[in-house]
Amino acid sequence: MANKIDKPDSSQAADYGLQKGAQTWGVIFWRRFRRNRLAQVGAVIMLILYVIALAAPWLAPYDPNATDIRNRLKPPSAEHWFGTDRYGRDVFSRMLYGARISLSVGFVAVGISVTIGTLVGAIAGYFGGVVDNVLMRLVDIVISLPGLMFLILVIALFGRSIIHIMVVIGLLSWPGVARLVRGEFLSLREREFVEAARAVGVDDLRLMFRHLLPNAIAPVVVAATLGVAGAIITEAGLSYLGLGVPPPAPSWGNMVQEGQQLIRRAWWLITFPGAAILIAVMSFNLIGDALRDALDPRLTD
Repeated sequence: MANKIDKPDSSQAADYGLQKGAQTWGVIFWRRFRRNRLAQVGAVIMLILYVIALAAPWLAPYDPNATDIRNRLKPPSAEHWFGTDRYGRDVFSRMLYGARISLSVGFVAVGISVTIGTLVGAIAGYFGGVVDNVLMRLVDIVISLPGLMFLILVIALFGRSIIHIMVVIGLLSWPGVARLVRGEFLSLREREFVEAARAVGVDDLRLMFRHLLPNAIAPVVVAATLGVAGAIITEAGLSYLGLGVPPPAPSWGNMVQEGQQLIRRAWWLITFPGAAILIAVMSFNLIGDALRDALDPRLTD
């Protein structure tokens, strides 16, 4: 008697097709991203910055908050690579620890904004109608809030804290992500695969986050990457205005603020942290631009 050969059912074939398509798209994405040399440079710089931030306690040659009045305002030398500030603190050590604050603000704030924006945009785009109108009016209200004034109000009520800064930046920056996700959902919900999923009884929650969201994630990834750069600049600006991380904790922004009064006498106080902000923001922008091109399905490979 001949052995019976089991044939895969339609669901297994569909899963195989999805996996194969995902693998093919992953190969195309990586090939496009790899061709962008500037993006590779930005990725390497970003990786180095985060390794430095994580390893700051082991890499810093001095305590970042240890003062030494006898060595105040010393220029860069073999003993103090980036010089010292007005209190004799080692600038290089403070920059290493400052990287932890500046970079963590970017990631935590963007994590908050992406989470809220994705949820709001997905719900608005999927259900439409009254739900869409209400949520989009909420987006308009948040966009119309004066960000700096709102940050000052929060700091005045709850005090200067890195946690408050990260949360407020995240709560003020999610509307852009919500609009991107909403636009993708409005387009995707009319596709044939959505109608097929509804026909076989897939519930709304599973349809939104299992089928639609993976197809709408590309612009979110790009927005998140560029959002990290924006959050770093926002934190630096707040610290420069004296509204950021309270001293003596170092961040690149408050180091620039402390050094700007002595720029003619001690150029290194503003040059090195300012260069660090520039390099970090440029690296994230380069990666974001490359991701936007690599994830764009309209481009021919």
